[in-house]
Amino acid sequence: MRRVLLWMVGGLAGLLVSSAVVLARGPDPADYPLRVHILKNSSRSRHTRESKSPSDMPDYLDGEGGADLFENGQPEGFEFRYSCLEPLRASGAYGTYPARWKKRDKMLEILIPQAGKPWNMETCELQVAMRPGLAYFWNDEDDRVVEESTAKFREWMVKHHYDPEKDMDDPVDLATDPGGAEGPGSSSSQPNGPK
Repeated sequence: MRRVLLWMVGGLAGLLVSSAVVLARGPDPADYPLRVHILKNSSRSRHTRESKSPSDMPDYLDGEGGADLFENGQPEGFEFRYSCLEPLRASGAYGTYPARWKKRDKMLEILIPQAGKPWNMETCELQVAMRPGLAYFWNDEDDRVVEESTAKFREWMVKHHYDPEKDMDDPVDLATDPGGAEGPGSSSSQPNGPK
């Protein structure tokens, strides 16, 4: 009887430990099939309680910006507002954030790597205003974010084998695009798509 009781207690303890490990990992990126490429972002900190020292982290970071959503192989630009615990940064190069719809065309939930622990992911909700028919990209000549038609941006994606939803995050043959006349924008030193 004692052995059975010890075996049951040991099994219960093992289940608790394994469930704590699963919960500590956070959300599963596989549940976020869409991709978001953030091109512009501004934020400000907001404390919901009184700070004890100047180095206290804010409770929330509020901000707004512009981004592209990649869904079913199609890019679509959108403006967004957010209030999150983790800092939201513009995507580096062609990198994207995993995302999913919380409310179609109203709210996206994205995964953000936790500061200092990039293997831990935090969720952040973006209130979105979609820009049908338009996408954003970085134009090196003007050093700013500009708009382009989604059809033209999609042509650039096909030409350069770029599709973040399919883990094709690094466009190919960018150096052979003379002057970028065929894709969004017109920079020859940098690809004419999302930066």
